[in-house]
Amino acid sequence: MSDLKDVIENAPIEGNTTEEYFAQRQLKKGAVGWLLLVGLGVAYVISGDFAGWNFGLAQGGWGGMFIATVIVAIMYLCMCLAMSEMSTMLPTAGGGYSFARTAFGPLGGYLTGTAILIEYAIAPAAIACFIGAYCESLFGIGGWSIYLTCYLLFMGMHLKGAGEALKIIFMITAIAAVALLVFIFAMAPYFNSENLFNIAVNTEATGSSALLPLGYLGIWAAVPYAIWFFLAVEGVPLAAEEAKEPHKSLPRGLIGSMVILFIFALSILVLGTGAAGADTLKNSGAPLVDALKAVYGENTWLAGFVNFVGLAGLIASFFSIIYAYSRQVFALSRAGYLPKKLSLTNNNHAPHWAIIIPGIIGFMLSLTGEGDLLILMAVFGATISYVLMMMAYIKLKTSKPDMPRPYKAPGGIITASIALILAAIAVVAGFVVDPKVWLMAATIYAAFILYFFLYSRNQLVAGTPEEEFANIQAAQHELK
Repeated sequence: MSDLKDVIENAPIEGNTTEEYFAQRQLKKGAVGWLLLVGLGVAYVISGDFAGWNFGLAQGGWGGMFIATVIVAIMYLCMCLAMSEMSTMLPTAGGGYSFARTAFGPLGGYLTGTAILIEYAIAPAAIACFIGAYCESLFGIGGWSIYLTCYLLFMGMHLKGAGEALKIIFMITAIAAVALLVFIFAMAPYFNSENLFNIAVNTEATGSSALLPLGYLGIWAAVPYAIWFFLAVEGVPLAAEEAKEPHKSLPRGLIGSMVILFIFALSILVLGTGAAGADTLKNSGAPLVDALKAVYGENTWLAGFVNFVGLAGLIASFFSIIYAYSRQVFALSRAGYLPKKLSLTNNNHAPHWAIIIPGIIGFMLSLTGEGDLLILMAVFGATISYVLMMMAYIKLKTSKPDMPRPYKAPGGIITASIALILAAIAVVAGFVVDPKVWLMAATIYAAFILYFFLYSRNQLVAGTPEEEFANIQAAQHELK
């Protein structure tokens, strides 16, 4: 047995007994059905339809953003298929961390889990900035007071428990989806293909044209903002321990939400930009509202409606990603990778410290007001985790082919390899847009890695789903 395995088996735990340790860290079982999971997957992402994606127009023009969106959609679809298989194989609250932990051991699990945590902790801060922009447009009030209100209100709701929180998310998401449909139908009659290509062409850029006004490099630079159309949909498996019949509900949740999100993304990118003009929307803090104003004029009931309900879409994603980061912190903490107090649960079986602490950090980041730059930081963590999760899928497929898999991804390793290659390209894309922001995110990641080697690798806890599974696999190997 390895030294690390001995550490896991003998690691200190809080409480008098192992039973007491896990009794204080229990999530509510069977609280989430497949329809709520679809709603959760859409809710994670739907804010990306209301704000943030349009910055990709500034980076690559409409053509660059369109090509980037199609490429990214292929990556996410392939990844969701692979993750559906892994989530039925190992249905725990750790999601991607659990998959990588099983494939590559403690270090691999930690690297994946902390990359996901960077994504989920920073994404709400970016969304808070966009909520502030929408509130400024609606009520003339924005800035830190709106950010603080969002964090306090929605963290408080999550402290009431998962089932209740996800039902609220589902209702808010449904309202936001209606607003998107209204926007799409309102834009359709005014679509003009010439509006897609009205960004000035940079003649010095390689490969520049009306389609690609910033050249071939613009496609690459638009990738992080295309990812914003889908960012965090992979968080559906984080609800595995709270899901009903996870072997059925998790694949339905992942794939169903991905299909809905792709339809919305393509419709908004084509019809919204084609009606209002790419140049009009490229730097907007509230692109759907500005698109309606450009087409229908100022102070119309339609613009007011989408502005108001669009706020619901942003809130839905903000609300749901709090759920995502809390479950990620919970899983990492319960296993000993992060301080163990963070996995304590309250009387409603909600991990209260895992909700509160990242929320404080996110609020502080939101004070920058730089939503576009915060997107880049979130995308850095996301793409690193995608690479590691797809590597985990390939590893488990080859090294543990006999593990029970109630759902099997079409294409198997080929599907995962496509996602892996595209994710690796996406990692570099963030550096192309803004090297300084990319390096800031990399520095945060490096700090997490240092924490593991200096402290937490000696604090791992036996008996958590991920560590127990690893021990069982090791014992089976020794018996052969």
